[in-house]
Amino acid sequence: MMHVGAHTKPKMELSMTSVIVVDDDRDTVEVFCEYLAIKDIKVLGRGYDGRTAVELYKEHKPDVVLLDVMMPDYDGFYGLERIRKMDPDAKIIMVTADLTSDTEKKLVELEASAMIYKPYEIDSVIETIEKVNKDNIVLSTTPSN
Repeated sequence: MMHVGAHTKPKMELSMTSVIVVDDDRDTVEVFCEYLAIKDIKVLGRGYDGRTAVELYKEHKPDVVLLDVMMPDYDGFYGLERIRKMDPDAKIIMVTADLTSDTEKKLVELEASAMIYKPYEIDSVIETIEKVNKDNIVLSTTPSN
């Protein structure tokens, strides 16, 4: 007698880290998503501005958000602030080429989980995603001043 489902293995997806990727540069989003898929990180959504980031977060509740800071119309600060209000425990990694202390200060005040500065090594992005997701730590990959 065969029991339906008796020999099914648990889905591996449960242990996969899930992310949404938001950047106004569509090529950057595409490359990011392709690389994340290769590294077994599940991309639940893609967006191109801060408002879409908030909508995608509401819809998908990903483990980690990768969010560009400088975008036209609704920027990363907008997305970070609203996602943080919705879910104080959200893990949000901000990606920026802006090395000014004003931007860094604002990201710290808005409680970004981590900051990655462009240009970045894609492997360090993967490492940061894993650290933020597993350890729930706040860190900054700030260049030494």
